Parts: sequence; structure tokens; C-alpha cells
Amino acid sequence: MQNAITSTNFTFPGLKNLYVGKVRDVYNIDDELLIMVASDRISAFDVVLPRAIPYKGQVLNQIAAKFLDATSDIVPNWKIATPDPMVTVGRVCEPFKVEMVIRGYLSGHAWREYKAGKRSICGVTMPEGMKENDMFPNPIITPTTKASVGHDEDISKEEILKQGLVGKEDYEMLETYTKAIFERGTQIASGMGLILVDTKYEFGKSNDEIFLIDEIHTPDSSRYFYKEGYEERQRKNEAQKQLSKEFVREWLMDHGFQGKEDQQVPVMDDAFVNLVSERYIELFENITGEKFERADVSDVPSRVENNIKKFLEAYYR
Repeated sequence: MQNAITSTNFTFPGLKNLYVGKVRDVYNIDDELLIMVASDRISAFDVVLPRAIPYKGQVLNQIAAKFLDATSDIVPNWKIATPDPMVTVGRVCEPFKVEMVIRGYLSGHAWREYKAGKRSICGVTMPEGMKENDMFPNPIITPTTKASVGHDEDISKEEILKQGLVGKEDYEMLETYTKAIFERGTQIASGMGLILVDTKYEFGKSNDEIFLIDEIHTPDSSRYFYKEGYEERQRKNEAQKQLSKEFVREWLMDHGFQGKEDQQVPVMDDAFVNLVSERYIELFENITGEKFERADVSDVPSRVENNIKKFLEAYYR
């Protein structure tokens, strides 16, 4: 029996195709429904790591579902139901070809660019004199291209419009939605003693209407700091205590891996896999304020498949 999902290959009535992403397996049913299975795969530097993380898919799926519900008054979203702790079923949308990244603080990729001497990212100017994890005067939007294979690339608003990746009117709506969802996420995080540092959103269109799609405010798509002690750590130039996937990236970098060609992916031992699992559960409990209920993992693939089949039977009845 499997206590984690590394891959799926289910067969459902009306199945048109299966898209396998870095973390999610997405089943298209009759071009009407998308069944998104949040696997327990983990990726970093755009590389899927060899070991799966128990409960990670459940954490991602349940946080995303909660925040989709909590922002549905701002922008409609694709979610219809969550028939299993690791599964969301939603409407089919045509995705925009960019991801909307928004940053409230100088961290992660933005900090690595800043440290290398750059003062502009995605056409947005970053102030002089900042240090790692400082707060920006106002959140900045730094879009990326959506790569089906390999690395997403930074891109400016001007280049998006020039290449026709998104129309001007739609892009301005994406910016408006991005800022509003980030503000809501920031408020919710603050109430839980956290800082929402940066995150990314994906949008699509259905019947000429914009929908928020995929996941939001999960540790895979977002970075969180603990609010308590943030300012003191900044004053002392100490690392921030954070809840995100960054600690996995740091572990990989410490083991000589940054996703570059000819670099060998280090193998995570059982102890580190368990640590990563517990960190994901910790984030769930911190950001939702709820106790994490561990789903039955005696045979995860069978559980997931059976729950999806029950949903489809009821949906098409």
C-alpha cells in the first residue's frame, strides 16, 4: 500500500486528457470539468525531487480550497467541489499564459536579483538601500511566463502586451485582482500571526469571464514569515523565521544543487522527508487556525480514485 502519491493514472468516464504538472495531475472530463489531484510530489528550482512528502498534497489542496472560498467575493474562481482531501474539481478555463507574482517584501528570487546588483525586476524599479526581507513601500507585481517544461521566466507588463500574451484590458484586470487578493491574504495571515511575503496567482477565462484558477496561498505558491520578532530579526540582520518551501531550496543549495545543468539532485533521507511533512502541516495549522486532520494514508491512490468516482457518479446522475 502507498502512503503518498507520486503519480496517478486513473481512468474516468468522459476523460479527454491527463496533464501532469510538477505537483498536480489534472484530468479533463468532457472539456467541462477539471479534476486536479494535488500529489505528494515536491519541486524546487523547477525540478521534481525524487521523494514524495506524506500529507503534502492534502495540505496544499485544503489550504487552496479555503482561500478560494475566502476570496470568491473578489474574483470568481474555478472550484466546484473537493471530493477528497487531495482533490479539487472545477470548471475548465482557458489559462492566461502568464503567472501573476506579487511581492510585499524583498525575498527569494527578488533578493537574489537585488544582491546581484539589479535594481529592476520585470520592469519594476526596486529602491536602493534595501536589505534581504525588507518590506517594499508598496507590493510589486513581477509576472512570469508560464513554462510547461523548464523554468518560468521573468517578464515585464510591457513585454506581455507587446507579445500579445494577454490583452491590455484583461491584463489590467489581472493586476487589480492580484492586488486585491494579496491584500485579503495579507489580512488573513496577519490575523494568524503571519506575514504573507510573496505569492503567485493564475487566472483563466471561461465564457469571456476571468476566473482565479489553480492554487492560492499555499506553501508551494507563497512565502510566509512569522510576524512576532520580524522587526527585531531585521534590525539584527538575522534570518527570518518562515513557513514556505524556501527551507527545502536552502537544503538543496547546501547540498550543491540549484537546478542547473549537470548538477545531481541530492537524495532526501527519511528524517528530512518527515521534517518537510511536519513543516507543511505546521503551515496548514498556522495559516488556517485549524487542527490538521490527517487523512487515511493506508492506500492513498485507491482512496483518491474511489472518492473521485463517487463524485462523478453523483454529478452526472
